[in-house]
Amino acid sequence: MVAVEPELAPTLARTLAAGERVDVQVGGLAADSLGARRLGELAFGAVKAHSVQSVLVDEDAIVAARNELWHEYHLAVEHGAAVSYAALLSGAYQPADGERVVAVICGANTDPSTLG
Repeated sequence: MVAVEPELAPTLARTLAAGERVDVQVGGLAADSLGARRLGELAFGAVKAHSVQSVLVDEDAIVAARNELWHEYHLAVEHGAAVSYAALLSGAYQPADGERVVAVICGANTDPSTLG
């Protein structure tokens, strides 16, 4: 299982590297929806039980993914929701042959005026 995070909000990545829940500084475009300072205890247990890996994407990849989702597919999504697609679009995550990929996307926190 793969979780995608913004480089400026690497909560899971830092937790996995440390082997325990740690506090991280968060920022960037997706911080309002993905900017947890610390991974919760239940989430940490689930991550350990299911061997989740973290993939990080940068701000440019997030913006590009959000723009493509809007311009190509007419999906108005928040920056945080675009991170999974950003990993695929940017090549930060490359699925194995035959791997089935699901990117969860929503638009609950979208400001339509920013969709240029």
